[in-house]
Parts: sequence; C-alpha cells; structure tokens
Amino acid sequence: MNRTPHSSYDKEVAFYESVRTGNYEMAKMLSTPLCSEGYGILSKDSLRNIKYHLVVSVAMITRFCIEGGMPSEDAYGLSDSFINKADVAESVDEVHKIHAQMIETYCNAMYEIRLRGVYSLQIVKAIDYIKGHVNDKVGINEIAEYLGISVPYLSRLFKAETGENVSEYIIKRKIEAAIIMLKYSSKSIAEISAHLNFSSQSYFTKVFRKYAGLTPKEYKNGNFFISPKEILEEIYINNDNSIDEDEQD
Repeated sequence: MNRTPHSSYDKEVAFYESVRTGNYEMAKMLSTPLCSEGYGILSKDSLRNIKYHLVVSVAMITRFCIEGGMPSEDAYGLSDSFINKADVAESVDEVHKIHAQMIETYCNAMYEIRLRGVYSLQIVKAIDYIKGHVNDKVGINEIAEYLGISVPYLSRLFKAETGENVSEYIIKRKIEAAIIMLKYSSKSIAEISAHLNFSSQSYFTKVFRKYAGLTPKEYKNGNFFISPKEILEEIYINNDNSIDEDEQD
C-alpha cells in the first residue's frame, strides 16, 4: 500500500494552539495550504478531497476554541457557516480562500475573548498594536503616540494591568515568533533576527537565551526535543523585567 507522509504532529498541535490563543500571526506561519504536502488523500476527486480536509480542519479548530473559552454555540455556529460555504464552493481555489478566512475569523474571535473584560480599552489597543507590528522596530514612544496618551501614563497603566513593562511584552512577542520560525521555517538565524527587527544578531541571541534557556542555534540544531509549547510556557511564566530598554529601542 502506498502511504502519503503526514505533517508533524507537534506542528499541527502548535497551529491549533495558536488559533486557540488568538495568535493570528503565528497561525499564519504554522498553517499549510489544504491538500499540500503532508495531507492524506481522502478522495480521488480533488475538489471533494479539499472539502473533506476543510471539514476536518474546522472540526479541530472548533474544539480547540471551545476549550479556550469560546461558547460552544458560537464555535459550532462558525463551523456550520464555513462548512456550508465549502459545500457550495465550485473550485479548489475557492475552498482555499474559505480556509484562510476561517482561520482568521476564529483567531480574531479568540483574541477578543482573551482580552474582553481583562484589560482597559487603551491596553487592548496597545496590545493589538504590538501584535500587528511584531516584525517592526516598535517602542513605547510610538505606541503612546498612537494612543494619544503620555509615555509615563502608558508605562504605569501597562505595568499595572499586564504585570510587565512595554518593552518586555514586545520582546516576548518577538521571541514567540522566533521560536516558531526557528523550528518550522528555512530562514537562517541571521534572517530571523533581521525579520523581527532586532538591533543585532548578538542581542537576539542574548534575549532568546534569557527566555528560552538556550541559544537560537542550540534550539534550531539541537538533537534533543523541546516543543515550542514548552518554551512558550516558560516565556509566559518568566516575568523578570530586566530587559535593556535602551538596547531594544
């Protein structure tokens, strides 16, 4: 019997976890087009095959999101909506677009659920801005200007509500993205450092080692297995606010 190699289990779980936590940028990095390499063949008909895979994908996403706090009625309502859209789709390209829309919709819904009632509107906007600029060189001055408030006020408010200073939060989001890129992309360490707008590769190595407990090279080339989820859990726990803000800014 001919067997089609399937995509790695840990990458698949990391993708669903990123949707569950509302991390759309990470979900985009981890997602693979339906019926690309690593997907099994569920039907000899290409259109039917991709529709079947979309149903599997939305079923998994729905369950992860319910576990993450989405009301089951909302989650199943979205699921039914996207399955119905796929059912009447007339081309493979149309199903791909529905799949991409589905990922974005669930991510945005989970992101709103995570922040709803937890942070003030200003901090929600600040976090949203950071999320959308993880690949840019962004600092507290730029965020304060975007929000129309003073830097000292933003600094105090952000620390009070999140338990972290702004620069620390920005660095953690960058390291979070770096972990996924190191494990699942073909980019070199230098390319990842530049892509995430670190001031230098040496600084990238310094902060990565601080949070991950090993260097980017050790993580990328290590013969041991450390899942992205395990390292991210350590990052979330680590609230040591000793980042050199001048070096970051």
